[in-house]
Amino acid sequence: MKWDTSPNDPGSKAVPTVMVETVEHETPGSGKPERKSETVSQNNNKRDAPSMADKLKADLKNSEIAKGNENKSKSGSSTPTSKGSSILDQLSAMSHTDDKKTLSPSLLRLYIDEMDQNGQVCIRDFLRHLKRTGLQPFKDPRLTSLMNSLSNDPSGILTINSEIGCKKYMDVESFIDATSNVAYLLNKALSSNLIIPEFADFCKEIASIYKKLLQQPSLGINAQYIPQLARVNPDFLGISICTVDGQRFNIGDTDIPFCIQSCSKALNYAISIADLGPKKVHQHLGKEPSGIGFNQIELDKNGLPHNPMINPGAISCCSVLKNGMSLDDRFDYTIGEYKKMAGNEFVGFSNATFLSEKSCADQNFAIGYFLKEHGVFPKDTNLKQTLDLYFQLCSVEATAQSAAVIAATLANGGVCPTTQESCITPDAVRNTLSLMYSCGMYDYSGEWAFEVGLPGKSGVAGSIFIVVPNLMGICVWSPPLDPLGNSYRGIQFAKMLCQKFSFHQYDCISGGVSHKVDPRRYQTSETKESQIVNMLFAASASDSVLLLKYLQTGVDFNMPDYDGRTALHLAVCGGNMAVVRFLVDKAKCNVNALDRWNSTPLDDGYKYDQAEIIPFLEKKGGVKGEVLIHAASQQY
Repeated sequence: MKWDTSPNDPGSKAVPTVMVETVEHETPGSGKPERKSETVSQNNNKRDAPSMADKLKADLKNSEIAKGNENKSKSGSSTPTSKGSSILDQLSAMSHTDDKKTLSPSLLRLYIDEMDQNGQVCIRDFLRHLKRTGLQPFKDPRLTSLMNSLSNDPSGILTINSEIGCKKYMDVESFIDATSNVAYLLNKALSSNLIIPEFADFCKEIASIYKKLLQQPSLGINAQYIPQLARVNPDFLGISICTVDGQRFNIGDTDIPFCIQSCSKALNYAISIADLGPKKVHQHLGKEPSGIGFNQIELDKNGLPHNPMINPGAISCCSVLKNGMSLDDRFDYTIGEYKKMAGNEFVGFSNATFLSEKSCADQNFAIGYFLKEHGVFPKDTNLKQTLDLYFQLCSVEATAQSAAVIAATLANGGVCPTTQESCITPDAVRNTLSLMYSCGMYDYSGEWAFEVGLPGKSGVAGSIFIVVPNLMGICVWSPPLDPLGNSYRGIQFAKMLCQKFSFHQYDCISGGVSHKVDPRRYQTSETKESQIVNMLFAASASDSVLLLKYLQTGVDFNMPDYDGRTALHLAVCGGNMAVVRFLVDKAKCNVNALDRWNSTPLDDGYKYDQAEIIPFLEKKGGVKGEVLIHAASQQY
């Protein structure tokens, strides 16, 4: 495949705070003051200019008035015009709006159903298109206010997280108001300008890898030294992805909680660096790959644990984590930071795993006393509390979905993609990813850097956090481990992922591997012939979302197949009135296109007894093929 570069839009700027001021104006002819509320800036006490959403709504209203006056002057009476048609005409004429505050008129036009619903926005089509971009409108915190506005519940709160809980249609002005706060995100998404523009195609590739993993023979074995981990179903397999724009994909067992175990080591290190800075933290631990087992009792040449990704360094890292607080406050603080990085999605705690891990932790106790003996810990460190905190943080639970958001927060420079909250400083993220890349996969770290080439961290519960910087975070969870303590299927997934996509850190080198796909770029290798075939299939299958995609990319919907049959022919045969209206009103399909049997879409309507479609086509000027043939013969 060949892909074109997708532009990276800058983030939206903060909106200045405002207050409402009541101003008295004299009403003309009355001599009495009229009270009006106007928006006034708190900063300079000057009235703000109307928002782009207000301007768009005003343009819509003024255009309707002007059109009504024009009709009145022509006919001598006030004849109402079609609200839907006038709105579409107005939107077609509007091209300059602020895409950070108002949904693009060209996009808004796609969702207006001007026939049966009198020019209202079709919420179903809007949500289906939005979900295809990878955003999750019913789960994304950024879209909560929008979804509450679309709710059909009288309380104005979305109570059913599906299309069933939403209105079917909404008038244009209300829809503009509802989308104004998230217009920038919606414009990016619906214009295919998110970080992965062809997200549905990318997800198909991930699903293909998932199926291949399921077909492989069951290899590896669950961690046995902690009874709770040994009891987990070894057949579990889940893959979750979250991009830096908040696009989400989940497949398999992605909503089952598991203990993050050693994946906590990377997070603890990031939090410590963000709180204390690298100089202070690295007085107590090193930065080098160890070349030894993750739980071996050994120090580097400087008398420090080699790095924070193995047990000695992780225990030392816990010793500096909010060292002056009580144990309960230290744990609450750290798990709170985890939840921030997870976008407030599921982060829990398994007390059973904590107690089980603590009861069989002789090796870790030995490491702790060894570190204390060599003066590794800060002064006055309570060893028992430090080890308890270490065991507790290893026993924190997440799901593949929430863990993917954590990984995406690291990929996004410490800013959570779904909440836009800054959780970790960029410098702390850089340091963390560097050590995840070189030390995050136990004794497999060198091989991982060579084969996969991405920052990663594994845990003995079977999870692997994978970070593709500036692109996405991934969590793959499969409990059976290989001899080095990494998830067997997780390693296989990472290899297949980087064989397909150009995610390896050094795939960007000029003259590098060309057969890999970069999902950050648009797919442009689709031939004209394949576009026609796919567009016709979409019309036949009533796939409105795919039809919208082709309309945005400028595909000619009047292009026929080898029998001369157009998308409108096929849609009429399928009997889907919504698709037929879309093809005629928005895609501008020729209602009188002839196939090689001299049949028009109206002929197909009669042939298949499409009672709803026939009058619609006739109203749009559709006639039977024999009428066109007869009219043509009269010209000669």
